[in-house]
Amino acid sequence: MATRKLLLLPGDGIGPEAMAEVEKLVAVMNDVTGSGFVTETALVGGAAYDAEGAPVSDATMDLALAADAVLFGAVGGPKWDGVAYEKRPEAGLLRLRKDMQLFANLRPAICYPALADASSLKREIIEGLDLLIVRELTGGVYFGEPKEIIDLGNGQKRAIDTQVYDTYEIERIARAAFELARTRRGKVTSMEKRNVMKSGLYWNEVVTRIHRDEYADLTLEHMLADSGGMQLVRAPKQFDVIVTDNLFGDMLSDIAAMLTGSLGMLPSASLGAADEVTGRRKALYEPVHGSAPDIAGKGIANPLAMIASFAMALRYSFAMIAEADALDASIAEVLESGGRTADIMAEGCRRIGTSEMGDAVAERFRARFSS
Repeated sequence: MATRKLLLLPGDGIGPEAMAEVEKLVAVMNDVTGSGFVTETALVGGAAYDAEGAPVSDATMDLALAADAVLFGAVGGPKWDGVAYEKRPEAGLLRLRKDMQLFANLRPAICYPALADASSLKREIIEGLDLLIVRELTGGVYFGEPKEIIDLGNGQKRAIDTQVYDTYEIERIARAAFELARTRRGKVTSMEKRNVMKSGLYWNEVVTRIHRDEYADLTLEHMLADSGGMQLVRAPKQFDVIVTDNLFGDMLSDIAAMLTGSLGMLPSASLGAADEVTGRRKALYEPVHGSAPDIAGKGIANPLAMIASFAMALRYSFAMIAEADALDASIAEVLESGGRTADIMAEGCRRIGTSEMGDAVAERFRARFSS
C-alpha cells in the first residue's frame, strides 16, 4: 500500500497538546488498519517566528505543498502581540491558505447526543443538530487590496480594508456548497449583505445563476448574514449547508461552534480545487478553538476538535470513509461514557484531561477494528 503523507503543524498554545493526541491515533490506525501514514512535523506561528524569523518558512511551505494533507493545531498568543503585522503568528496560517489555494473552508456543527445539555441553548433547539458552513477562504476583505492605514495629517488616520470578489471565486465556492448538499439533505442557504454591500449583491446574483443552471434539483435560499446569525441561535436545525464569504463565514462559524457546547468540539477542513489529472486536493485540517494560551501546558485542553479534524482528513483527503465513521463514533462513545474535559463538563460526568481523552478515543477506535 502506498504511504500517506501527513504534515503536522502543532503551532502555539494548546496546539501541540491537541496534536499529540492525533499522533496517538495515527499510530493506532497504522497498527490496526495498515493505513501507511507517515508523518513529518514542522513549526508554524509564533513558534516558527521565534526559531526561524517568520510565521511559516519557505521550507515548511514546500513540505505543505508536497503532503497529502496538513494537520494544523493553533497559532498566536500575547507573547507575540508586539510583532510586526506581516510577521504575526496568524500570518503563517494565512500564507498556508493562500499558497495552497485553499478556497473552501468546511466547518461542521454537530451536536453529539451526550452534549445536548452542554450548549447554552435549550436541548430541544440543538438536539440532533447537523449543519455545515462552507466559507470562502482566499478572497474577500481579508485579502483584498488596498489594505493599509494612511496618515491624513492633523492627528487623523484612515484604515482601509477592501472587500472584493471576482466571478470565479463565487462560482467555485457555490459549486462546492451545492456538491456537498447533494451528499446531505439537499438544501443550501447563501448568506451575504446584499442590502448594503455591492459584493453581497453580486454574490447573490452568481449563486442564484449557478443554482439555476447546474443544481436546480437542490433547494436554495438566500438570507442576510446578520439575520442568519440570529437564526443560527433561534432555530439552527433549519439549516443544512450554509455558504458565505470569508468575513461572515468567520463569524457565523464561531456562532455555530457554541451551539455544540464548546469551541473545543468544532473541527474544520480547508480544501483546494481537485487536480484535473490526479483528482487530489491540497487540504489543511484544523480545530476552530485557537491557541487558548491561558490553559496551555496545563493538560486540560479538549483535543476532540483536533481529533475530529483528523477524521475529516480521513474523509476528504483519503476517502477512508469507514475509518472516519469509526473515529466519529469513537468520539461519541467516549462522551456517552461520561468522560469530559473541563470545557464540556456536566453534572454526573467524570472530569478528564487532554491525554486521557485522547487515550479513551484511541482505545475505542482500536476496539472497533480488533473485535
